[in-house]
Amino acid sequence: MSSSAQPISRAERKKQELRREIIDAAFDCFADRGYHATGIADIAAHLGIGHGTFYRYFSNKRDIVDHVVDDLVNRITGALTAENAPDAVSTLDAYRAQSARIGEALARIFGEDPRVARLLLFDAPGIDQAMAERILDLFEVAKTLTAAYLSHGVELGYLRADLDVENTAHALNGMILASAISSLRNPDPAHQRQLSEAVRRVMYDGIAAR
Repeated sequence: MSSSAQPISRAERKKQELRREIIDAAFDCFADRGYHATGIADIAAHLGIGHGTFYRYFSNKRDIVDHVVDDLVNRITGALTAENAPDAVSTLDAYRAQSARIGEALARIFGEDPRVARLLLFDAPGIDQAMAERILDLFEVAKTLTAAYLSHGVELGYLRADLDVENTAHALNGMILASAISSLRNPDPAHQRQLSEAVRRVMYDGIAAR
């Protein structure tokens, strides 16, 4: 028997919207001031709410930074679904087009707001050991996902049969991270597109089947 989702009430929708606004305000404060220099009062003042309202949604500052990182990770992984999923293509030309779409999406995420890279790559790992481990785990997940794209290409024959999938995945992600870091000094979208194209040229020339 099929069932349909129940519509949420207006009150629940407003709660979800305020929760989203608190996360966005916290990101702004963490990115502008740094995590350790930001207090609950700063986040509340940025949004124009009282401390009590904040604590109805989050238990403390450390709690909300997890949600900020979750949001950033979701934005990144959102670029890797549907037509951009690891098994979505079957030819080298289609892989080239897919890689271009992913590169453009990541360039938008990191280029449109350089604070994303700063928070994710520099500020968050220094919060505490647990957060540092979480960011390292994120890099490991990224390596596993990149390896899935490469393994699919090897299996279908449009990437080299002798490809060292695991280490190539690490190398490709290293180039992508370097591009993200460069956005801190030069967030110009044209520069980010050029970097993305350079990374893809290395990919195609270095790993395509001959």
